[in-house]
Amino acid sequence: MTTEAVRAMPGTTMIAVEHVRKSFGPVPVLKDISLSVPKGGVLSLIGPSGSGKSTLLRCLNLLTIPCEGTIRIGSHAMRFGPDHRMPRDRDLAAFRSTVGMVFQNFNLFPHMSVVQNVMEGPVTVLGRGRDEARDLAIRLLDKVGLREKADAYPDRLSGGQKQRVAIARALAMQPEVMLFDEATSALDPELVGEVLSVVRQLASEGMTMVLVTHEIAFARDVADTCVFMRDGFVVEEGPARQIIEDPQQAATKAFLSHFHKAAV
Repeated sequence: MTTEAVRAMPGTTMIAVEHVRKSFGPVPVLKDISLSVPKGGVLSLIGPSGSGKSTLLRCLNLLTIPCEGTIRIGSHAMRFGPDHRMPRDRDLAAFRSTVGMVFQNFNLFPHMSVVQNVMEGPVTVLGRGRDEARDLAIRLLDKVGLREKADAYPDRLSGGQKQRVAIARALAMQPEVMLFDEATSALDPELVGEVLSVVRQLASEGMTMVLVTHEIAFARDVADTCVFMRDGFVVEEGPARQIIEDPQQAATKAFLSHFHKAAV
């Protein structure tokens, strides 16, 4: 498998995924996935475990390399397949610089304070001066409601606070797109709301986002579009409220019925 970097003209579509396939050895995980997200749009990916949601998210910032297809983020695009050569490291770095990602686990540096965690990327990757990076970090910590924790260390934070720091750290790289991979799944239920409120704020500010989530009510209220995946395929796609409240496919109905029953 090889890949090739290509340039794409910027437009109203911020994310474009075309015919993406991914297998791990003989096991196909993504089977001809195509979707798009407009600039400022929010897409939620829902579906059972093992459906390929997290793999697709990791393909969007090339943590996982697709076997075939094309992925475009803004003006940067990559083609994958046996007829395309490997991109240069600087092409990969340019592509990844457009994408921020927040994982299930917080992955903060335990030996660094909160503000140092947020500063690290701008200083070491973007070459910002430390004073400039600290000013940016403080502004972002204020944005996620954690300015007062700037000099604290991660082991003194709750799970919700750690995840909000992780969001600030991703935003510090000034990405065009934010990806959230089950960002609340490792949190106690009482801490979920504080993280979702930050995501809701980002959506209201026009940040383009893709959310893998089991918070179905949140996906309905915040996302513009919802995609239901199962067994590596897109089964159903449409306006988030329509998909979640009135799904048309039997598989989508069966999946969502568990959440609707829990809400009764």
